[in-house]
Amino acid sequence: MKKYLLDNMTKGWFVGNFDPAVLKTDAAEVAVKSYSAGTLESKHFHKVSTEVTVIVSGEARMNGTRYVAGDIIRIDPGDATDFEALTDVTTVVVKLPSVDGDKFVC
Repeated sequence: MKKYLLDNMTKGWFVGNFDPAVLKTDAAEVAVKSYSAGTLESKHFHKVSTEVTVIVSGEARMNGTRYVAGDIIRIDPGDATDFEALTDVTTVVVKLPSVDGDKFVC
């Protein structure tokens, strides 16, 4: 058994084909991400990966729709989305598969 710290991972990403990673794999990417209220992410899409975002706590807006704790959002390849933290927000994000360079800003 090995112990790792989320704070030592890059932007919350801890599983995937990148360094550092707790589990290095091409199969998926997993992150726990925390945002302060007011944080914005530009609209982007993935050509290959499907992304699943779980709102663990707080509220966020993606593409004009408000999401709250317990909501799960599936974003298929080619679907573009933005992100706005309406409150402090914690999410879990899973991307399948892990593809380097598969994020395209609109």
